[in-house]
Amino acid sequence: MFKNQWYAILESHEVKSKPIGVTRMGEKLVLWRNSRGDVSCIFDQCCHRGASLALGCVNEDKIACPFHGFEYDKSGKVTLIPANGKASSVAERYKVNAYPIREANGFIWLWYGAYAEDNLPDLPMFEEIKEGFVYKTFSEVWDVDFTRSIENQLDVVHVPFVHATTIGRGGRTIVNGPVVKWQEDLMTIYVSSSLDDGKTIALGADEIKNYESLFRLQFQVPNLWLNHIAEKVKVFAAFVPIDDTHTKIYLRFYQKFLPVPVLGKAMASLSNIYNKKILHQDRDVVLTQRPKKSSLRMDEKLIPGDLPIIEFRKRLEKG
Repeated sequence: MFKNQWYAILESHEVKSKPIGVTRMGEKLVLWRNSRGDVSCIFDQCCHRGASLALGCVNEDKIACPFHGFEYDKSGKVTLIPANGKASSVAERYKVNAYPIREANGFIWLWYGAYAEDNLPDLPMFEEIKEGFVYKTFSEVWDVDFTRSIENQLDVVHVPFVHATTIGRGGRTIVNGPVVKWQEDLMTIYVSSSLDDGKTIALGADEIKNYESLFRLQFQVPNLWLNHIAEKVKVFAAFVPIDDTHTKIYLRFYQKFLPVPVLGKAMASLSNIYNKKILHQDRDVVLTQRPKKSSLRMDEKLIPGDLPIIEFRKRLEKG
């Protein structure tokens, strides 16, 4: 798991005034909105008897445990123990972990790691899709670690095989490159493919000239991916770690050639029907991979076309 990073963990519309319990990065969390619409997130287990707080209710911006009514504020501190009386003070030990939360770009973001609240970095969203695009989302859970689901989208070799009936039509099996460039925690992948005439050998990354004109994919640490289909069409994904064997994928189709919101969202919804078919082609193969979690030092015999996966694993090992 990448530490000390902002993770997109939910879409904004999923968090309402009623508490919602989720598991993210192997930790049970409860989120809710206060009367101003701000989101809070704390550990989803009452420090008293271990009940889930997600089954409780929000009372004056605090979340109340459904078991004995303990009330928690956004810092995770218990502010009321009903059995002791409203006038009684609450000892400091009655508390649970709280998590820094931000909301932007239609996502709820959680900071995973050490922090000082006033010194956290900016959110890692791709600049190119922040303005002017209309999008629609679909989501689903895969029974794999998030490393496998991300690596599948960094795999530039699989397309003509897994997607032979969709985006991989044409049998362009030779992979030239790919060229991989890092800018801080943003990885950009440039690649081209061609038909195998029985005489051609794939070009290595150092043999490719003018690589910036090639097809482009990007990965933003810790869990975001962007496919640059065209200037006005992008496919985006957030790979949200649930635990070591489950990942929730949020896939968005972004477009801005139909700027009218109603028409644009209708177009994006239709496009996502096709995107779901493509994603399920990936899923059917990825779910068979063993082990379910990947790492830099594992028994896979990789090839030059796997360079983005190697780079991802190197960065992941750094933490």
